[in-house]
Amino acid sequence: MNADGFASAEETANVALSPGLDTWESELHRLFANARKITNAQPCPFPTERQNSAVPTPATRGMAVFFTGFSGAGKTTIANMVLSKIVRIGRRRATLLDGDLVRRHLSSDLGFSRQDRDTNIRRIGYVASEITKRGGIAICAAIAPYDRPRKEARAMVQPSGAFVLIHVATPLDVCERRDPKGLYARARSGELQQFTGVSDPYEPPDDAELVLDTAQMDVEAAAQEVLLFLDRAGYAAGSDCFPPSPEFRFGEKANSAETDSPSWPLR
Repeated sequence: MNADGFASAEETANVALSPGLDTWESELHRLFANARKITNAQPCPFPTERQNSAVPTPATRGMAVFFTGFSGAGKTTIANMVLSKIVRIGRRRATLLDGDLVRRHLSSDLGFSRQDRDTNIRRIGYVASEITKRGGIAICAAIAPYDRPRKEARAMVQPSGAFVLIHVATPLDVCERRDPKGLYARARSGELQQFTGVSDPYEPPDDAELVLDTAQMDVEAAAQEVLLFLDRAGYAAGSDCFPPSPEFRFGEKANSAETDSPSWPLR
């Protein structure tokens, strides 16, 4: 024993262990097993309040809302209205990944072969997953004609948030009659090759969480259906947070001075 009352290394090395115990670990196990209960110990609640606040709920987790359908089906128009309502509420951060803009700025190196189309959707899925990881809402609007890359996008997002696939299932003949960009006419004339619905296939999803037909409803009703679905699924703070905006129909301007109601060509 030294002057401070501690045993020296030589002394501890020669301590006789209890019979049948040949390691210090075993001795410690015996001491803990026989230790008296500590009467003034207070249980620590688990998880703690701080930990609970750090665990995201469905209404606060990141999320990707992915619209797919033919050109002219109404994907981007609905997506923009959903975005404007979410932004107006101000409780969640939301970003729109529009297929045309992604093509222009992120996928300008790609063409319209099946391989390039798949790569384009994977890129959208990756960006959406990064937004989702940070608790944001990624609203994606792209034709996304093939099933496999849509499923790959889902697989990228779901480890960190929800993935909601919305099939804007407006019939092809309705989309072609609308033809806001004149693309169907160019495809029918042979000017545009590999055009979805004309010279390239569209694989309807069998795993869509929501199906909309804009031939049967206006854009306001379609956007409200999306928000109500998110509410029922627990992804929103409540449908009362999504008040209907002034009447708006495809191809018409809103009967309101509100500047955040969409009035763009149907896409």
